[in-house]
Amino acid sequence: MKIEELHSYFLNTSGVITDTRKIEDNCLFFALKGENFNGNKFAEEALKKGAAYAIIDQEEYHTSNKTILVSNTLEALQQLASYHRKYLNIPIIALTGSNGKTTTKELINAVLSKKFSTKATKGNLNNHIGVPITLLSMDNKVEMGVVEMGANHLKEIEQLCNIATPDYGYITNFGKAHLEGFGGVEGVIKGKSELYNHLINNHKTVFFNADDAIQKEKLENYQKKYGFSAISASDVKVNLTSADPFVEVLYKNKAIKSQLIGAYNYTNIAAAITIGCYFKVPTEAIKEAIEAYLPSNNRSQIIKTRKYKIILDAYNANPTSMKAALENFSALKDDHKTVILGDMFELGPSAKEEHQIIADIATGYNFERVFLIGSHFYEANTQGLKFKDFDAFKKSFQTDLPTKGTILIKGSRGMALERILDVLN
Repeated sequence: MKIEELHSYFLNTSGVITDTRKIEDNCLFFALKGENFNGNKFAEEALKKGAAYAIIDQEEYHTSNKTILVSNTLEALQQLASYHRKYLNIPIIALTGSNGKTTTKELINAVLSKKFSTKATKGNLNNHIGVPITLLSMDNKVEMGVVEMGANHLKEIEQLCNIATPDYGYITNFGKAHLEGFGGVEGVIKGKSELYNHLINNHKTVFFNADDAIQKEKLENYQKKYGFSAISASDVKVNLTSADPFVEVLYKNKAIKSQLIGAYNYTNIAAAITIGCYFKVPTEAIKEAIEAYLPSNNRSQIIKTRKYKIILDAYNANPTSMKAALENFSALKDDHKTVILGDMFELGPSAKEEHQIIADIATGYNFERVFLIGSHFYEANTQGLKFKDFDAFKKSFQTDLPTKGTILIKGSRGMALERILDVLN
């Protein structure tokens, strides 16, 4: 089936679904395959639950005119998304980076939605499946799209750019994330810069942090750029005025008081302000959007209980974000501070060294107690309290709870450190 014909089918459905547990009436089901699953086996179930059509790539499951056979369902999904993006012909802003992608995406969307009808990546659906689903969630009512792009190997961002063909782009930063897949920090820089390469090669606009030496160097000879800074000449000036604990910035002599903690969120806020300014969103509307944004999903959340103030940042972690969180936590004026850190994943051969560095940083501050959880931290030579897994930590922690104070909880998603809340409540 030609992509134009598949697109006409798509336009008459309620949207794309890839999970039979989430089937909606009149949806278009794509039978994707992975190492441990084969969506083709569930095509009939999807149709019985109300799907209008099921896109399959194995002939034995082609049972009726409601099953549409293609050579590869994933490639068909990506091609359909790319075709639909061109069909809509709306501005697309893409963003990637090692840290802060999702928060920045949410802030940008909040700001732009004050003036435009926008659609942004839901959650962190930012990979080779999530980006197509994001694009296919947009309809002709959408005036502007914000697409988050994630990657842990070279050439992934390039592929996502070829699907989404962004008109604008922003890289949050280059940090020590997914070192195993990228092969080191230089690989991270090269991989994330694939967004720059796409925009430059297609003469599109780049948003950038003029205080980031790497970004500044890479864009030195490129003209279609629009940047922010706190210290140097730039298109937009945004100053960090406070981060104790919530980030406050100054923009056009207006104080913008966010509900985000950590000085590291300054650049995320500044990027949203800059993009809002570029698209002529009124200053007061930018301020309203940022001040109203409330983080969720275990990202830099402040939770207050009778005994504790908890800073929950358990959605993800890498050496760069871990270091920034500890620096920020140390700068808070709170008394009786406790740190609970979980392993950082996907660091490859550098895992032992990076966990040792973070353990040294954490115990080097004047925190009352430092708890380290996971097999990597367990191997560190440290004065912190070490536990091989969560169950061992929980057993000890339940009998030795802090009597009061502020607690920082941070670790990779796979550690699921939000479970600690059950102990503290």
